[in-house]
Amino acid sequence: MLDQAQALDIGREALLTALIVAAPILGTGIVVGLAISLFQTITQLQDQTFSIVPKIVAMLGAAVFFIPWIAGRLLEYSQLMFAGG
Repeated sequence: MLDQAQALDIGREALLTALIVAAPILGTGIVVGLAISLFQTITQLQDQTFSIVPKIVAMLGAAVFFIPWIAGRLLEYSQLMFAGG
């Protein structure tokens, strides 16, 4: 049976792992979004499709690139949880 402190530690570790795993993909989306916004500002081209599609493609590419790292982090977390500590 888990006491309150252990449950809070597990929840905190789960949230931290989720943030760490999502950071490279979200960071890629932010960088690409800023680059596209700068390009749109310079060229006065304000098309929504031009803004969204490259971000989606870049984030998918980042997800594919970071899959081994993400899987490793999730495997470490799973092993930690199943080991009981």
